[in-house]
Amino acid sequence: MWFMYFLSWLGLILQICIISLSVAAGLYYLAELVEEYTVFTAKVIKYLIFIITGIHVCLALFEDLPIMMLICGFLGCLTHFFLLQSFPYFVLTSPTFMASVVLLCVNHYMAFSYFASVYYSFGEVLGYFTICLWLIPFAFFVSLSANEYVLPTVSESRPLNPRDMDKDMDVVSNYFQRRGKRYGLLSFFKYAQESILPQRIKKQF
Repeated sequence: MWFMYFLSWLGLILQICIISLSVAAGLYYLAELVEEYTVFTAKVIKYLIFIITGIHVCLALFEDLPIMMLICGFLGCLTHFFLLQSFPYFVLTSPTFMASVVLLCVNHYMAFSYFASVYYSFGEVLGYFTICLWLIPFAFFVSLSANEYVLPTVSESRPLNPRDMDKDMDVVSNYFQRRGKRYGLLSFFKYAQESILPQRIKKQF
């Protein structure tokens, strides 16, 4: 009896490890695709925003969801569309980015409050959260590594201090100085690969 209980926990741990490795491999592959096809990724995200906006319209017509939750969803899609204008660059202190984060948190709170008081099946709740709340932020999250390998432009270099004007006018030098600091998803996976996984050493004959 106790041995089967031990096997069940061992199997659960192995399943969690396999699922985690599969998710990590999938994210790594998606990050590399986004890095290579940045323009196509922007088009895909734009069409996703339009589709999810249409889904909110269908929810307003065919379901009895709270109007404030639907309005918050519409505003979230609008902020995502404005974020797409500077894709693949994201300024974390910009009003658009902060508004999208605030609307995402508010929409989660409204959705949790509504689905806790009104019964829906688990599949319906998970479908709403996955498509209406998580899909576009997940696409932006995977796209964070895309701006690390984009060629520099003048619009990237915006001096905050007038005394730094001459230094920041050299766009190429500024780009290569900042290029050493990478915080994207792909950089994280590459760092994990170099630090955790064993490195293959080529034999020299």
